[in-house]
Amino acid sequence: MSEKLVDIQNEKLSFFTPAGEVKALNDVSLYIRPGEVLGIVGESGSGKSVTAYSLMGLTAHPGRLTGGDIYFNGHHINKMTEKEMRRIRGNEVSIIFQDPMTSLNPVYTIGNQIREGILLHTKRSEKQANERACELLRLVGINEPEKRMKQYPHELSGGMRQRVMIAIALACEPKLLIADEPTTALDVTIQAQILELMMSLKEKLDMSIIIITHDLGVVAGMCDRIAVMYAGKVVECGTTDEIFYQPSHEYTKGLLRSIPNLYEKDHKKLVPIQGLPVDLLDLPEGCPFATRCPNCMKVCMKHMPEYTDLSDNHYSACWLLDKEKFMKKQRGALT
Repeated sequence: MSEKLVDIQNEKLSFFTPAGEVKALNDVSLYIRPGEVLGIVGESGSGKSVTAYSLMGLTAHPGRLTGGDIYFNGHHINKMTEKEMRRIRGNEVSIIFQDPMTSLNPVYTIGNQIREGILLHTKRSEKQANERACELLRLVGINEPEKRMKQYPHELSGGMRQRVMIAIALACEPKLLIADEPTTALDVTIQAQILELMMSLKEKLDMSIIIITHDLGVVAGMCDRIAVMYAGKVVECGTTDEIFYQPSHEYTKGLLRSIPNLYEKDHKKLVPIQGLPVDLLDLPEGCPFATRCPNCMKVCMKHMPEYTDLSDNHYSACWLLDKEKFMKKQRGALT
C-alpha cells in the first residue's frame, strides 16, 4: 500500500435502473504510484469517468458499488462516510470536469468559486484566500487576475474557463488530480497549452494525475502508463511505449488503427472498429469485445479471458496471448 497512492482492487459498480442492472464496472483493478501520470482511454460508455468518480465517492444515484475495494492515500474509500469524504475531496484529490461552462456556477464570480475551496479546506482568512486565488490564476496563465476574479464564467473564453477549473482543482495542492476529458471542445492550439500547463504544474506540485480521454493522441506524450477500458473492464494496461508499440489486445489495436499517422508514406486509410458496443444491461458471458473482434473464436464467446502478464507493467485479457489456457478452454467450448 505504501508505494501506491491509488489502489483499486476488483471494483464492481452498477446502476440499478427501472430497465435493469447496468453493470458499469466489471472487476476493475488499477493502481497509481506517487508522481505518476496514468491515462485511461476507451470509447464513450466504457467506464472511464465512473471509475474516477467512484474514487472521489461521487457515484450518483442509482449507482452503487457492488464489489471490490478502493484505497487512496491510506484511506479505504468505500468504507468512508460522506462527511469523511468531504474532508479529502478538493483537498487530497481534485477533479477537472469535462465541461467548464456547466461545471462553473454562472451566478457566482470566478473569485467566489476559487475562494470557496480554499476557505473550506484551509485556515486562511478571507484576505489570504483572495491572495491565494489571484496567485492560482497567475499560476495557470491567466492575465490580469484581479480583474478576472470579478468576472463571471460567461465573460471568459473556453480556454480561460478550463484554466479556471484547473486553478480551482489545484487550490489546496492535492496529491491526485483527475482530469476528465480536459481538452473537450477546445481547439488544438488551446488543447496543447492546457496539456502543457498540467504537466508543468505536476512537476511544480509533485502530484499524480489521471487523464481520462477517448483520444490516444492526447495521452501519447504525457502518460507514464495507459489503461485501455472496454465495457466496464480494463482490457489492457501497460507503459505508454508498450501500448503504442506493442499493443496486444484487439481493441487497443483497433483504437490505434483509427488514429491518423503523419509519418505514413503510403497514406493508409483509417480503419474504424466495426460494430456497436455491448449492452451493459445484458453483458455476454465471454469477452465483451468478441462480437467486434476480427480474430474472434468460439472460446471468446463463451469464456472471459484471464489477464496475461507480458512484462512487469504490461498485461492484457485476450485468449490469443496464452496458448495453454486457450487450448484448455477451447476444448471445453467445443464440447
